[in-house]
Amino acid sequence: MPGDAGGWQFFCLDHVRAFNARYNFFDGLSPDEIHEAQSPLAGWEQTVTQKGRPAFSFGDAHDLFPGEKKPAPAPRRWSGFGDAQALSALGLTDAAGAADVRRAYKRLVRRYHPDSNAGDRTQEGKLQAVVNAYTHLKSAKAFRSES
Repeated sequence: MPGDAGGWQFFCLDHVRAFNARYNFFDGLSPDEIHEAQSPLAGWEQTVTQKGRPAFSFGDAHDLFPGEKKPAPAPRRWSGFGDAQALSALGLTDAAGAADVRRAYKRLVRRYHPDSNAGDRTQEGKLQAVVNAYTHLKSAKAFRSES
């Protein structure tokens, strides 16, 4: 394709403006998801522990502060190669169970399938990613042990 170099498209300024005018970041999202994405704090959420510290703190790596012991890490349910990426494609975390995976898969297939979008095939890439993620997780040991 002309103007295609390494997966990038090079357009003149007029074509860039035309492309940007048609682009819709919120295409395929529900009203609640759009509202959440438009929040001024979107992407800045963080979990805080009971002591008021961020949950992602590094703790006391060198045992400098007595009385503060690190909790033992929880065993990882999804530890196979590619599990994290597949869970992310379904919008899930490592804490998700087999039932959560099934629910997310059904919800996303309904959202992205062309039959649900009046034959619009623009979401097929997302649909394929969801199907691939579900297929991967369905064969994972963590999925089989819960089913």
